[in-house]
Amino acid sequence: MLIGVPKEIKNHEYRVGLTPAAVKEFVIHGHSVLVEDNAGTAIGFTNEEYIAAGADIAPDAATVFAKAEMIVKVKEPQENECKMLRKGQTLYTYLHLAPDPKQTQLLIESGATCIAYETVTDNRNALPLLAPMSEVAGRMAVQAGAHYLEKAQGGSGTLLGGVPGVAPGKVLIIGGGVVGTNSAKMALGLGADVTILDRSLPRLRELDDIFDGRVKTVFSTVDAIEHYSSKADLVVGAVLVPGATAPKLLTAEHVKNMKEGSVVVDVAIDQGGCFETSKATTHQDPVYIVDGVVHYCVANMPGGVARTSTMALNNATLPFGLALANKGPKQAMLDDAHLLNGLNVHEGKITYKAVVDALGKSLGLTYTDPKTALNA
Repeated sequence: MLIGVPKEIKNHEYRVGLTPAAVKEFVIHGHSVLVEDNAGTAIGFTNEEYIAAGADIAPDAATVFAKAEMIVKVKEPQENECKMLRKGQTLYTYLHLAPDPKQTQLLIESGATCIAYETVTDNRNALPLLAPMSEVAGRMAVQAGAHYLEKAQGGSGTLLGGVPGVAPGKVLIIGGGVVGTNSAKMALGLGADVTILDRSLPRLRELDDIFDGRVKTVFSTVDAIEHYSSKADLVVGAVLVPGATAPKLLTAEHVKNMKEGSVVVDVAIDQGGCFETSKATTHQDPVYIVDGVVHYCVANMPGGVARTSTMALNNATLPFGLALANKGPKQAMLDDAHLLNGLNVHEGKITYKAVVDALGKSLGLTYTDPKTALNA
């Protein structure tokens, strides 16, 4: 199979779909790889390294899309990239379709087979291709929040860890999954006072064990969110419903009742955000203020640490990518129910129910079972 790796074009997105090491794995398995010129140069992966790994270098994205049988990316395809996709071609990347009707419509029109990293599952019913970026984003959330709490950045001037004689800042984390756990690790490392809200009692028990009682674990209710957000210096939104639009848990009224100069970081923004006042921002212009509260809602947070993120992502995506290439996309998905869960669009059909639930009425979509779509 000919694998294509275009350069990412989203604002301040420096990650790349395949590292040179991953390219070498595809080549060893008998495949060809075409990498766009300087696709990884910004994070230290040079054209020379890709060539040494066995790749060919393409002069532009158009060449990559025209020749490749499978496109491997990081972020969802932008409008001009969607228009270069075609029937019979496979797209393997993050998609986040539920809050994005325009991209969804363009992918339907392309006729391509589109596999979303964020909905591939594993034997534990976890999301192995989302987990590495959730780990990065969770850690970055506290790092960003601490920065924007500085007075010069619009915050209240609070140091999350405090100092002897001064109480530490309060961090509220809504959601106890991968993002929430990693946010808590960072916040505790800074010496903050940390509270995690979640609706799963078994998960709260696990978190209590993980952190040996050093974080407050609270069952998530509207009253709990209202109470703890009003006292927080930093709120991290770490809620995920796989493949679906995130629920709005922190309302505009909650934000209005927060302290002046406090910070909210919405890690769920790729899925529409879990704060009512959230709107997607970029690394170039990352924050805005609502009712005196600083909002950080960057839609590709891990892109800020692109080298670390690329290597972590490739560790997770490579085995599935090799299966797609070795067996062919159809057979690979029919052989692996977890990879099949990643299929969101196939030859004009939506094959992931949460996308239809979110966009069905507005776009006139109907759901097609992925096996049925592949065997049509």
